[in-house]
Amino acid sequence: MPSLADFLFDAGLAIQNLAESLSGRPLRLGVTGLSGAGKTIFVTALVQHLTLAARVAALGGKNALPVFRVHAEGRLMRGTLEPQPDDAVPRFAYEEHIATLTGPGGDADKRAWPESTRRISELRLTLEFERDTGFGRRRSQLTIDLIDYPGEWLLDLPLLDKSYLRWSQDTFDASLAPARAPLAAEWRAYVMGLDAAAKADESVAQKAAVLFTAYLRACRAEPISASALPPGRFLMPGDLEGSPLLTFSPLPLNEASEIDPQSLAGMMARRYDAYRNHVVRPFFRDHFARLDRQVVLVDVLAALNAGVSAVRDLEQALGEVLNAFRTGKNTLLTTLLRPRIDKILFAATKADHLNHVSHDRLEAILRRLTARAIARSEDVGATIDVVALAAVRATHEANVGRGGAALPAVVGIPMAGERIGDEIFDGRTEAAIFPGELPRDPDAVFLGDMGVVDPRAADYRFVRFRPPIAQRDAAGTALALPHIRLDRALQFLLGDKFE
Repeated sequence: MPSLADFLFDAGLAIQNLAESLSGRPLRLGVTGLSGAGKTIFVTALVQHLTLAARVAALGGKNALPVFRVHAEGRLMRGTLEPQPDDAVPRFAYEEHIATLTGPGGDADKRAWPESTRRISELRLTLEFERDTGFGRRRSQLTIDLIDYPGEWLLDLPLLDKSYLRWSQDTFDASLAPARAPLAAEWRAYVMGLDAAAKADESVAQKAAVLFTAYLRACRAEPISASALPPGRFLMPGDLEGSPLLTFSPLPLNEASEIDPQSLAGMMARRYDAYRNHVVRPFFRDHFARLDRQVVLVDVLAALNAGVSAVRDLEQALGEVLNAFRTGKNTLLTTLLRPRIDKILFAATKADHLNHVSHDRLEAILRRLTARAIARSEDVGATIDVVALAAVRATHEANVGRGGAALPAVVGIPMAGERIGDEIFDGRTEAAIFPGELPRDPDAVFLGDMGVVDPRAADYRFVRFRPPIAQRDAAGTALALPHIRLDRALQFLLGDKFE
């Protein structure tokens, strides 16, 4: 049952939304994805393109967003960053990320990818444009609040409906999967040797939590690349690192177990409940209640590299992510009082790791991974799309001859330490790489051995590349970094707001 605090919060939120709607409410666009999917890069690229597009076009520069209709029609006049919309939420460090991508101080040799998203952040962007009215064009504007947050936190939401006993049982069952079992061995051995009914002991709880966290981290890392690994703050603790809220662990119990509040199990259950009430519930309530549209970035290639178990785990995680959103078609009443997410874009990132012949196949695989979850959301009126993209394109394409055949390759500078077979890249030398071709039938990625992961089973060669060198036009104006299908994503998410 909803608590009094939840009821009062919802009432206050409705009043706030009504006031904002009457005074010009900004569009709130959420950006999330699991670790390594490219959230920081996506937001940075989106802002760079929208703030540079009008200026470059005015100087006769090339249209870098041909599918984004307001820009292609010459109606996007200006994009500017505004003061931080929420004083209690960190500002997205756009300028810092651009400097990292292009090289601090303009030194391209030092260019690098920004650090991954580890906490929630926001950025406000205002776009000035001309709207066709039928009697000429009228100047208008759209304010967008971009909300960037770790997808791992989103995967905690199913915990709100799970007791400690149910969560413990589910987590132990998952740890027995062939790919996970070796990684869980030390943690399982330790907690299996504990007496759950014994008196609560802080040192025991701390050790169990450390071993459990190590197991989760090992599952997330290559070659396993698992996705569904709650509690998310164990992997992305933010400002909670070292807190008792993260000092608990599943114990080998079943749903019929009796728990003494003063026992070790009682301590663990109490901290689990505190985590749900003080971390999960406020995060969902405070940051999702006002989202209008949502981007979910997905590193499909990492799951394909890891094998069938990782692919199925990703499918489960994406279903849980979509279930977390309040989706549906907005009416006048919901827009004024409690807006719903009416558009969701699932984006398979790192399309630049593949030749264009596989881009549509990558998109089809993601569509297959999200098919069941999408069907549920479309039933309540939400519009959902799927795209394969690279917010920043780090490669170009070439055909490479091998055995008398021309193979579709990508060309870029692999990051230092990346390897293919016995070749280890130095981070300075450009290389042409044939990454392999994705299957035409997306169902094929679910076929194969469900046992221990063997990434060599599929002939894929996905390596990480350094960012591209930023280009300038003849007038010396900095150009936005190259992309793949970012304009299509913008048209889906924002296009109707410019009509």
